[in-house]
Amino acid sequence: MEAMEQAAGQAAAARDRLAAELRSLVSDAEEMLKAASRSGNEQLNLVRDRLERGVNAARGELNAFQEAALETARRTAADTNEYVHEHPWNAVGIAAAVGVLLGVLLTRR
Repeated sequence: MEAMEQAAGQAAAARDRLAAELRSLVSDAEEMLKAASRSGNEQLNLVRDRLERGVNAARGELNAFQEAALETARRTAADTNEYVHEHPWNAVGIAAAVGVLLGVLLTRR
């Protein structure tokens, strides 16, 4: 369970970094538009390069977030598998209860 909490914390940190990168990217894009309206080629090139670095950083953060989410899913699946193998009758009881609950909910519609 501790591994799941750690993975969830890593995913949240990656999400926060991604959000910060995207905010920075939007800010850089706005600055690029302003620079384009002033139409100074050297200044435009500098802003475009900064925007490109921001896009690459955001892409990296997105990949890190995706990896963290996949790792969390893998750990959760492994923990669930381990629990089911250690407590098979509990798992059968839980599955039956969920099935009954879903059956009741679906027949009410």
